[in-house]
Amino acid sequence: MINPLLADWSTPFQIAPFNAISDDDFAPALDEALAAHDAEIAAIAQNVSPASFENVIGALESAGGALDKVLSVFFTVAGADSNSAREELQRDFSPKLAAHFSRITANKALFQRLQDVWTNRDRLNLTDEQARVLMLTHRGFVRAGAALTGVEDTRMAEIKSRLAELGTSFTQNLLADERSWFMELGELDLEGLPQFVIDTARAAGEEKGVGGPVVTLSRSLIVPFLQFSACRDLRQKAFEAWAARGANGGATDNRAICAEILALREERAGLLGYASFADYKLETEMAKTPAAVRQLLRDVWEPAKAQAEADAAVLTKMMRAEGVNGDLAPWDWRYYAAKRRVAEHDIDEAEVKPYFQLERMIEASFACATRLFGLEFKRLDVPLYHADCRAWEVTRAGKHVAVFIGDYFARGSKRSGAWCSAMRAQAKYPEVQTPIVINVCNFAKGTPALLSYDDARTLFHEFGHALHQMLSNVTYESISGTSVARDFVELPSQLYEHWLDVPEVLAEFATHYETGEPMPKALLDKVLGAATFDMGFQTVEYVASAMVDLAFHEGVAPADPMAKQAEILAEMDMPAAIVMRHATPQFAHVFSGDGYSAGYYSYMWSEVMDADAFEAFEEKGDAFDGQLAASLERNILSSGGSRDAAELYEAFRGRMPGVEALLKGRGLAA
Repeated sequence: MINPLLADWSTPFQIAPFNAISDDDFAPALDEALAAHDAEIAAIAQNVSPASFENVIGALESAGGALDKVLSVFFTVAGADSNSAREELQRDFSPKLAAHFSRITANKALFQRLQDVWTNRDRLNLTDEQARVLMLTHRGFVRAGAALTGVEDTRMAEIKSRLAELGTSFTQNLLADERSWFMELGELDLEGLPQFVIDTARAAGEEKGVGGPVVTLSRSLIVPFLQFSACRDLRQKAFEAWAARGANGGATDNRAICAEILALREERAGLLGYASFADYKLETEMAKTPAAVRQLLRDVWEPAKAQAEADAAVLTKMMRAEGVNGDLAPWDWRYYAAKRRVAEHDIDEAEVKPYFQLERMIEASFACATRLFGLEFKRLDVPLYHADCRAWEVTRAGKHVAVFIGDYFARGSKRSGAWCSAMRAQAKYPEVQTPIVINVCNFAKGTPALLSYDDARTLFHEFGHALHQMLSNVTYESISGTSVARDFVELPSQLYEHWLDVPEVLAEFATHYETGEPMPKALLDKVLGAATFDMGFQTVEYVASAMVDLAFHEGVAPADPMAKQAEILAEMDMPAAIVMRHATPQFAHVFSGDGYSAGYYSYMWSEVMDADAFEAFEEKGDAFDGQLAASLERNILSSGGSRDAAELYEAFRGRMPGVEALLKGRGLAA
């Protein structure tokens, strides 16, 4: 019997047949797919014909189809619907996959053929896209250590394998801490909480199997609890548990893992001849150097800290007025900020939230894509990996474009945060394939599900990533969709957030879940007017995390990352009532893999561009200007990594931006 992961999928649009796949299928399918990929790589390396673009680069692009199928399904369910069996498989797979890909880049015969193509590139009459793919492939092999020999080559393989193991352990430890902790609430503890928080807490209690409401470490529950609970002792208990994820001692403690990861990254960069891991990592990004990143962060840090300190003084005064002595603490900030928002902007989250129904916000994200890019969305009835998931066919002018899957609700089996991934990326070689894209979020369930304004922004953000995948129009999968510089990849997602704030979008889709009435204009004006409220706090917690990440990867790796974190924050004069958005033991962006290591700044680098890019629409006086939308698609969304990121942005905007638009957009401009 053919393993369903390796069979030809006769499902609509070749979506994975989730209902036919069991956890027992993954290990044998992976072994078979790895063996098939090994054979494909060996055939490329041992080909006796003269090396050419087609028989080296083209062949590499064509190889690994079975492996892609297996891993696309496995990593989807491992992240969004994990269980003990999948966690064990992930621990087994991580070193196996690291060793597999290390063997490819360490294959000297393969690298020699690649080197031959690279040396002869000017005589091969390559298209611009082929030249780009060749450069990126050659550079990737060199940066992976393909040119190393002897003990250095062996050591590089060991480092990669160990880093894969550690990244998996970090992620699973964090998930375990988030899944295991909850705080039961008595009926008196619910007094003063908005009904949507109470409903969410009761639903969480049902999931945990206890008889009443609970607070969990899901952001969609703990943040509103910190905003609205008048019980300072409970806020403190919940916040301290949230802040302690990954640092609770015992088997799930991540601190030693972080130290080892940083040391191994430093050693890896040294083997490749770089002064630091940050130098290695940033070489391929738009920023290029640690100095450029630090300058951006400093340009934003000072105005953000000044605003946060001014806000802290106001919140402290409010706290004193309630008879609370002592200093403003991290578990106080959101509570008093929410009160201040009501007082100064006459906005209460409990008044706003009924207008942000999940279903209507999904419709809004689709409607904006229809107006901007002509996309249409039709529900698909297909088996998916969890009952919470849903799928749509995406078309344009009647032609199939993509499949989009949404998995929106928080649950214990899902890691925290929100993300977008392609279960299949767009490509035209070796044959045409359309993308299958998934957005995963962690919104609180409800009847109906109601979002905070920040939740709605998250939905638009992840859908911006999805558009980058769905509108991709390149030949080779290796440069498709979001396969771009890390500090460019957030541009489409952060730019798409702006359309949530377009008044006509909110007027149409921000409708009350009971009455169906649109949000009153007075409330709509207040929501938009308060868009930059508490931005000092938000910017400080983010920039602090980015600064710590950058410092971790410059120079000698710290033996004690927590001591180094404290040192960096002290040097920055971090406001006492604000903590890093992601403290080291829970900083999954940086420690669950290499993706955002020395690169957490990327969100802000991209925000400089997204603020400037949306100004182009504002200058036109039309958020849905057709010519600009076509230029955005042509120069950014459809181009993937086919050209340098700066070149793509300049093609759209005519120039590179400065930090001014970002500070203005965040309300931090002088």
